[in-house]
Amino acid sequence: MRVAQAWISLHAEDPEAVSALAVARSRLAVGDEIVALTRLRLIELRGPLPTRPRLERLLHGSIQFYNPHKERCEVRTNAREAGPAKPGQHVVVVTERDGERRPAAERWWLHETGSRIEVREGVAWRIEIAPGSKFVLDDLVTVRDRRHGLLCHPRSQEARVASGRIPLPWISPPLADGVEGSVVSPPRNPSVERSVA
Repeated sequence: MRVAQAWISLHAEDPEAVSALAVARSRLAVGDEIVALTRLRLIELRGPLPTRPRLERLLHGSIQFYNPHKERCEVRTNAREAGPAKPGQHVVVVTERDGERRPAAERWWLHETGSRIEVREGVAWRIEIAPGSKFVLDDLVTVRDRRHGLLCHPRSQEARVASGRIPLPWISPPLADGVEGSVVSPPRNPSVERSVA
């Protein structure tokens, strides 16, 4: 069993990210602390994956994963490889509860390779905050009321937060064979705040 991540972003400016940043700055209590907000897609593949060159050829050769005409794809196959965040940035991946699996991509992979794998997808948000701010990450992430939360609706979605190194696996359940990876979720209780300096 191996795990790989495909981080997908648009070549052009992302209107969804621009809109989310505008809403956060104008309506959220923590809006003034946000310097940048970027949206990516995270696709995680798990199973008997081929070597990195063949894995990349398969990902780049199918529209099941991304559209190379308007998106770029960076592959990560090792927890020591850099993720999409720089020091001081945070990444939140949001998945639909019990809906992160991508069966069409799994069927395509089986047809092309003869191997059964799991494919999971989430929306990742890279967050940069003002230096020295007393930013509470959950006040941006989890929707609680009109002034708190934007990226994850807790009734139907789950959010995993990473500051610094990105776990591998992150969407998939942690592997029992020693592969690094952890899940860190923002608190579900609105009265619990986690301050991120």
